[in-house]
Amino acid sequence: MKALEFGAAFKYPFNRPVAMWNILWVFLPVLGWFALLGYGVRIVQGFAKGDFKELPVMNFSDDMSLGFMMLLKGLPFAIAFMFVTYFFREVDMMLGGLVEMFLSLFVVPLLAINFFKKQTVASFFEFKVLNAVFKHFGDYFVALLKSIGLGLTFLLMWVILVGIPAGAFTQNIFMADFYRRRVK
Repeated sequence: MKALEFGAAFKYPFNRPVAMWNILWVFLPVLGWFALLGYGVRIVQGFAKGDFKELPVMNFSDDMSLGFMMLLKGLPFAIAFMFVTYFFREVDMMLGGLVEMFLSLFVVPLLAINFFKKQTVASFFEFKVLNAVFKHFGDYFVALLKSIGLGLTFLLMWVILVGIPAGAFTQNIFMADFYRRRVK
C-alpha cells in the first residue's frame, strides 16, 4: 500500500472546512470535550480505513457518548503509563524522561490507533501491534517525522486560527496511515 503524502494530509481538513468549526465545542466544558474526543476517535477510525477525503459530519450526542466511553476505557492504560513513567523517574529522573519519550514516540501512538479502531480496553494492551514499528522502523520513522512536520505547519498557522482545528483534527493522520498499511 502506498503511504499518505504530506500534501494530501495537509489538505484533509480543508476539503470540508465547515467541519473545522467543530473545534468550538471545546468551549462547552465536559460535554463538548467528550464530543470532541468521540469525534476525534471517528476521524482516526476513518484514517485507519484509508479515508482521507474530508472531515466527517459531527453527531454531537453520539460523539459525546463515544468520547465518554473511550475516556473510561482508556483509564487503565493511562494509569499504567503514569505508573511506569513514575517508577522510572523515581529510579533516575533522566532515565524516567527517556522512558517517557520512548513510550510517547514508539509505543503510545500505535497502541492509541489500535484502541481507537477496536474500542476495547484490551486493545490498548495489544503489544503485538508494536512489532510493526520495529519491523518497519524506517517507514514508522518517516511517518513520525511527517506527523511532527504537519504539527509544526499547523502550529505556524495558529496565527490565522485555522491551524488550531486543522492540527487538532489531523494529529494522528500519519500514524493511522502507518497502522493501516503495516498492522495485520
